[in-house]
Amino acid sequence: MPTRGELDADLRIVPANRASAADLDAIYGTTGPGRGCRCQRYKLGHKESFRAVTAAGLRARQLDRAGCGSPAGPTSGMVGYLGDVPVAWCAVEPRADYQGLVRVFRVPWDGRDEDRTDRSVWAITCLYTRSGYRNRGISRAMAIAAVGFAREHGAAAVEAYPITRGAMADDRHVGTPATFAAAGLHTVHQPSLRRLVMRLDFAAGGA
Repeated sequence: MPTRGELDADLRIVPANRASAADLDAIYGTTGPGRGCRCQRYKLGHKESFRAVTAAGLRARQLDRAGCGSPAGPTSGMVGYLGDVPVAWCAVEPRADYQGLVRVFRVPWDGRDEDRTDRSVWAITCLYTRSGYRNRGISRAMAIAAVGFAREHGAAAVEAYPITRGAMADDRHVGTPATFAAAGLHTVHQPSLRRLVMRLDFAAGGA
């Protein structure tokens, strides 16, 4: 098994519409904070809450947006595999599609002159690795793949909003500055002591 921080050489990453619903269920498991979120934090509507939607509802929304089992259709994420074992999920899509993110004031908007409706800017909002497969460099590989996916689908830029310090276990799904730096993103703003806005502009020659 690779040591901490080393990446498994056989990690395979595909668009989530090439994965199955069972694959995503296996990544999140039956307990823990991931099951109660299913990457819907920034997808909830105005005044909606996790409790109101229910875990089953959150799962259904994620599967619908991911387009699982429909490779010809759109998707909102990527899935990583070690061999045939699904081990990681990454959410990446146009920033404007995250309703909750558009409504937030401080992250990513405070101190920035940005068009919230600009669909050419994509966002990576979640990097979730299955229990038992963490600390092996998988999130870093998923972030790198997500940057490439956004670019291939016409993005002019991609952003992420990692936590800089004091992250609790429930917070780590947003990624770390080091993870996104490895994917080519650079800090463009710090709206709070704990959060950064990191970005890669492809038009500016980013990889």
